[in-house]
Parts: sequence; C-alpha cells; structure tokens
Amino acid sequence: MNEIKIVTGLENAPEAADIRREVFMEEQGFKSEFDELDKTSVHAVLYIDGCPSATGRLFKGRSGWHIGRVAVRKEARGKGLGALIMQALEEKAASLGADYIKLSAQVRAEGFYERLGYKAEGEEYFDEHCPHISMIKWL
Repeated sequence: MNEIKIVTGLENAPEAADIRREVFMEEQGFKSEFDELDKTSVHAVLYIDGCPSATGRLFKGRSGWHIGRVAVRKEARGKGLGALIMQALEEKAASLGADYIKLSAQVRAEGFYERLGYKAEGEEYFDEHCPHISMIKWL
C-alpha cells in the first residue's frame, strides 16, 4: 500500500533526508544537498508498505513556488513514484494558491518533467557538476 506523508520542515521528515543523502550524495556525488530552505519547505515522503521510497520538497521563493529535491530510491524506480510525489506537491502548491510551479531539473530528467507538463525555460547551467535546466508548469 502506498501512502504519502506531507510535513513542513525537514526535521519532521528524517526519511526524506535519508533518501536525498542516498540518491543525491552517495549515488550522484553532490556535496551541497541540504540548505536553509529545508527548514521551511513542505516535504513529501512516499511509503510503499511502510518503507520510505521517494521524496520531494515544495517552497515559495521570490519568483514563486518551486518543487525540488525529487528523489526515488534505486530499488523503487520505474514504478511511477516520482510522478506521485510531483502530483502530491503540485496539489499542495495549488491548495496554497500557486498558479504555477518552477523547478530546476537535471537535464537527464528533463523528459520526465516534460511528461508531467513542465516546459523548459532558458539555457542549461551547472549545479555542482551536473547540467540543469529551469522548467515551469502552469496549474
């Protein structure tokens, strides 16, 4: 059974931190995974049969609402969990009054976000060692 828990503040979602550490730091080699936004962001964690398997965060920045740090544990990939996390965070953003959502996608994941209705904006750029692209979706 799938369940999604949504909380404010990463301290209330230690499973989200574990997934992000595993995926972004250990697997992908990012160094600067955690930041001040984690304290006030909305964090979603998807559980499969009680096992935390995917996560993402939502926050309101100067340029509107943003989703980021979407991660799915390796053993849980290919099951549509990333799309479920995105849907949950988009619904939360809409309930908070968002008209659109922006995100910074790893270029290799651009197609995933396009299938969810996001459109690329601007030029590619690097975040640490990885090429990214800004994307937006109107709700």
